[in-house]
Amino acid sequence: MALIQELEEISVSENNAKKYIAAFLLKEKEKIGQYSMQQVADQTFTSKSTLFRFAQSLNYTGWKEMIQVFLQEISYINKHYSDIDPNLPFLAGESADSVIEKLTEIQMESIRNTADILDVDMLNLAVDWIINARKNIVLFGISPNNLMGQLLRRKLDSIGIILTVASTDESGMLSNALRDGDCAILVSYSGNNKTREPMRYLKTLQDNNVNVIAITSEENNYLRNNTDCTLTISSREKLYSKIGNFTTEESILHIFNLIYACCFSRNFIHNYNYKLKNSEKYEYRRDSELFDIKENK
Repeated sequence: MALIQELEEISVSENNAKKYIAAFLLKEKEKIGQYSMQQVADQTFTSKSTLFRFAQSLNYTGWKEMIQVFLQEISYINKHYSDIDPNLPFLAGESADSVIEKLTEIQMESIRNTADILDVDMLNLAVDWIINARKNIVLFGISPNNLMGQLLRRKLDSIGIILTVASTDESGMLSNALRDGDCAILVSYSGNNKTREPMRYLKTLQDNNVNVIAITSEENNYLRNNTDCTLTISSREKLYSKIGNFTTEESILHIFNLIYACCFSRNFIHNYNYKLKNSEKYEYRRDSELFDIKENK
C-alpha cells in the first residue's frame, strides 16, 4: 500500500499542513470519498491550492487522482485483510488463545500480500544476479533485518552459494570491496534516509558496478527509486507505534525463502543431490526415533 505508507510517514515526520492532511485522510479512510475538496480543506485548516500541491508532492497530477488511488488501496485492504491492527494486534489482558489466533491471522495475511505484490520479473532478475555473481554476494541491513539475513545465508550455503551478512561495523569496508559483477542485497523497510545504513552504501556499490537488489516497502522511497531490482515488503505496519515487526518480518522471511527456492529450482537435481550429500556427511549428528521424520539409512 504505497500511498498509505507515504501518508503514515508524513503524519509522524512532518509538522506542518502536510501532517494534518495526511492524518485526516488516514482517519476518514473510505469516507474521504464523501468529502469535496473544499470540505477537506476546511477540516484540515488549509486551502484547495494546498491540497493540490500536497498531491503533486506525492507525484500525482492532482487531488482527484491521489484520492482515487487512496480509495483503491483502502478497498484492497478491506477486501484482503481482517480488522486486526498489525501494529496493535492484541491488547492488555487478552488470553493466550486470542493472541495465537490474531498473530496467526495477520502473519498469514502478510505472506499472501507479499505474494500478491511480488514482481516475478524482479524475482527472476534477483536470482540471476545471485546465481551468476562474479565472486561475492553480501547482504546489508540493520537489526533485525541482518539477523533474518542469516537464515537466507544458511539456506544458500546448503547449495553452495556463499552469502555474507555484513555487520554494521564492517558494512562500509565490504561495500567498498565489492566489484563489477558482485551482488549486494540491501534490506530496509522504509528505504528513505540515504545517510543511514544500508542506503548510505548504495552510491559506492553502484560506482563499483555491483548488482544491487533492494528489498523494501511499497513506498516511493530512495532505495526503490535508485535501484534496478526491487522486491517489495508487505507494508502495513507503522514505523514506530507498534508492538513488534510481526507482519514485516514474516514478509521479509517469505521473500528470502522465495529467493532460495528459486535459486534451488534453477538447477534442481544438482542442488538436491548436493544438499543431500552434504547433509549426510556433515549433519550426521541429527537423529530421531519419530517415524515421520526419521531418515532411512
